[in-house]
Amino acid sequence: MKPQNPNTKNLENAENYEPYSSGETSVEKHLANYPSAKKEPESEGKTIVVIGQHRYYKLFSAQLIQCKLTKGAQLKNPLNITNPIDFMWQAERPEELKFYAAISKFQTFYDKSEADKEALRLLFKNPARYQFYEHDHRISEKVNIRSVSPVSVSVPAIDFQIRVERNAKMYSVFGELTINEMPCLLHEIEVRLGQFITRGSSWYLCENHEILEAISYFKKHENEFKLKEKSFEAFQRDVLSEMENYIPVNRTYIKSISKEFTQEVNAQLAPQKLIYIAEDGDYISLTPAMRYGNQEVALRSKKQLYGLDTRGDTYFIKRDDTAEDQFSAMLMRQHPHLPEQMENELQYYYLHKAHFLDENWFLKAFDEWQQNDIQVLGFNEIKGNKFNPNKAKVNIEVTSGLNWFNTNVEVKFGNQKASLKHLSKAVKNKSRYVQLDDGTMGIIPEEWLLKFAKYFNSAKIQEEALIIPKMSFTAVEEMYDEQLLDSQVLTEIADYRSKLTNFKEVETVSAPKDLQASLRSYQLQGLSWLNFLDDFNFGGCLADDMGLGKTIQVIAFILHLREKRSRKTHFLVLPTSLIHNWEIELEKFASSIKYNLHHGPNRPKTTDHFSDYDLVITTYQTLVSDVSFIREFTFGYVFLDESQNIKNTTSQRYKAACLLQSLNRLVLTGTPIENNTFDLYAQLSFACPGLLGTKTFFRHTYAVPIDKFKKRDSAKALQDTVSPFILRRTKKEVAKELPEKTEVTIFCEMGPEQRRVYDAYEKEFREYLSAHDDEEIDKNPMHVLRGITRLRQICNAPQLVGEDKLKGETPAKIAMLMEQLRSITGNHKVLVFSQFVSMLDLIQNELKTEKIKHVSLTGSTKNRGAVVKQFQENEDTRVFLISLKAGGTGLNLTAADYVFLVDPWWNPAVENQAIDRVYRIGQEKHVIAARLICPDTVEEKIQLMQEDKSHLAKKLVGESKPFLKGMGKEAMLGLVR
Repeated sequence: MKPQNPNTKNLENAENYEPYSSGETSVEKHLANYPSAKKEPESEGKTIVVIGQHRYYKLFSAQLIQCKLTKGAQLKNPLNITNPIDFMWQAERPEELKFYAAISKFQTFYDKSEADKEALRLLFKNPARYQFYEHDHRISEKVNIRSVSPVSVSVPAIDFQIRVERNAKMYSVFGELTINEMPCLLHEIEVRLGQFITRGSSWYLCENHEILEAISYFKKHENEFKLKEKSFEAFQRDVLSEMENYIPVNRTYIKSISKEFTQEVNAQLAPQKLIYIAEDGDYISLTPAMRYGNQEVALRSKKQLYGLDTRGDTYFIKRDDTAEDQFSAMLMRQHPHLPEQMENELQYYYLHKAHFLDENWFLKAFDEWQQNDIQVLGFNEIKGNKFNPNKAKVNIEVTSGLNWFNTNVEVKFGNQKASLKHLSKAVKNKSRYVQLDDGTMGIIPEEWLLKFAKYFNSAKIQEEALIIPKMSFTAVEEMYDEQLLDSQVLTEIADYRSKLTNFKEVETVSAPKDLQASLRSYQLQGLSWLNFLDDFNFGGCLADDMGLGKTIQVIAFILHLREKRSRKTHFLVLPTSLIHNWEIELEKFASSIKYNLHHGPNRPKTTDHFSDYDLVITTYQTLVSDVSFIREFTFGYVFLDESQNIKNTTSQRYKAACLLQSLNRLVLTGTPIENNTFDLYAQLSFACPGLLGTKTFFRHTYAVPIDKFKKRDSAKALQDTVSPFILRRTKKEVAKELPEKTEVTIFCEMGPEQRRVYDAYEKEFREYLSAHDDEEIDKNPMHVLRGITRLRQICNAPQLVGEDKLKGETPAKIAMLMEQLRSITGNHKVLVFSQFVSMLDLIQNELKTEKIKHVSLTGSTKNRGAVVKQFQENEDTRVFLISLKAGGTGLNLTAADYVFLVDPWWNPAVENQAIDRVYRIGQEKHVIAARLICPDTVEEKIQLMQEDKSHLAKKLVGESKPFLKGMGKEAMLGLVR
């Protein structure tokens, strides 16, 4: 209970009183009212209760006294104070037990508390039926037979009202007291110890502190005030206006008015309900009030309202007792601590601050107050309280847009609307409190907090709506109840589900007319799948194994888009090393595609010319540098080749790619997952925005359960989500369509530092050739061979010719090779050939860093058989590094199905011998052999010579002639021009 405050009205409840007749009675009459009062045998003495004022303090005192009786049954000295606790053991009822506890409290000094009233009530109800005596300390400080006299005690019904009469211009004001409905003159009674009224030998416990104060006030003034009109106005203002909140005031001079006028006035004064909230220490007070016109009255006040009629006469304004009772009853239902305060004299109720600010309580209470048109004042003036008192009103509507499902979310707290930005922040922090524009905090219902978490994880905020890509139709179905989806959304979802869950329904398209190649059936299926996604405006990921022709499928798709609709400019982003590959493939298979290479130091810093091309090609590094203006151009498609380059969502490449504007997006990769499940998130969040939700959602829902705890159900759920948008065919799946051996060339574009080293050596070699004639060159073939070999070594890695490590660069071939090995070693075994052992050493260092298990074979290897056996039979050993001289012949390595020739040589026969280590009897897999070539170098020139000048190639590989025999000065210069 709330502690006593001297400045606060008494808060204790009153219990039902026992009826009692007023008036003075003798001791015998008093005892007759209690027929069950304890009567002890004379020989055993007598126990009585003596009440009065404490001998040292102005406190009520009660003592349990034992004494003997005279033969005439009178009290006999000495009167001995006894310990009421000893009597507790004899108590048979709880009331008696509390009675003795009350005496124990009042017989010594005590601090006043809320428990006093309950103790006094129990004491004056006298459940133990003792005789009560009053001690008069004026007669004797000690309790003896001279200083005590019998009294009766009770808890009667005490009422007091103020009567105001007017005679001419004089006002008479006096109080009227009733005890148990019997009139009692004020001069007959006394107010004792601020808690009792005494009348002769009767003590009445008065639990209404306000009545006692009013009685004391009127007794002090002999119960009558004679006041002139002006004095009465001051008396009314200073005294009556406060008293009549607790004490009824009967103004007899106010005349009755007609019933019709009363009805008219009261109709104009329809009451408005209010609740005033205020802070009082650790408690919150709630003062219910009614406003009648321009007058307010506390619900618990007894104040009568008055008005003036057109003639200036005062009339009563009738308070709406029914409305006020209903108002009060509603409050009592709202909290269990309120009904127990009904009988106190306060005009307000109170709750502990912790109980009042309990969200589960006040939100419900305020909601009910709003429904009952109750105005609440002062809530946000509570110190430290920033809560908005209104319940959240949530309205959700999902509609269909062009490429998105639009979720319109409106969350209102009264007249304040929560912005999606603030809602998202609250949900992200797992907080139920959302910041509102007026500075208050709205409280999100627990069930909506969970729903909002799903909404924000599966969508992105666009102004004041959530947008979910249509490819996430399954998430829309799962998250939203059907009644929240409009008819168009329901139709579209049904259509998507029907088509995307049955891949056989994908319509096969024809190869484009301008494609200068024949597509294998699986490549045509890939083109049809890309077209299928395009029909729905869905992005996707083409993730075929290396060597299956992802590039030609995309080239065919670009040609198909040109036939399907009006020409658009598409955008291709790729690693620098792949520029040459794409240029060759475009010129070879689709010469009608007009493309622009946006790359190099002299590139335009504008997009003005982009519209002139079918395809704009750039690198990831250039994109990061130029995204500030490239992002302003809207492309048809954005293609990312080797999209694992954006797998890190914190990287500049990922952020730049996501800024690009396009009608659709497609990523190409042979390794959608290199290290962990999260690799997939960045690539698909670019191609299919919103499909996998937020990073936090993906990490907790998929990445951690799959990678850390190997949860199959999480992996299955992720697979179900992404499978319609990823097309991956392995070499094994399409084996029937592949030739037994496929040879490809991978171009490795040098970085600036590597190119600088190469250009310097090439210049030196070219100057040597230019300074000597054919005869001198023919006499010094080793000098020429040494120069060409150095250039080939620099193509591999400048370190092979003693150059320092490149500044911040990895040699192009090593970078490309490691990228490919990361992609394929999970499912395939690989042979890596090089003529230079030092190059194999550099590759071996990278394999150790990547923790790819491998073996090597060079001329210094002594245990050749054991090394070969480990590669062939040990499943963990994925890569075999072999020097061309040591392993070009005599080995059977059918466990591998990929071969990389790091530094192709003049003689194709030597290369074929290396490839045949895999492609031989016993090989059941299809072999893919890849040559790594640095474009615009001696390597590319040699390759062109092999392809276009076969007659010269025959001279170079003839067994009967020296290596460079037959090559003149001009032919050699052609290698370095």
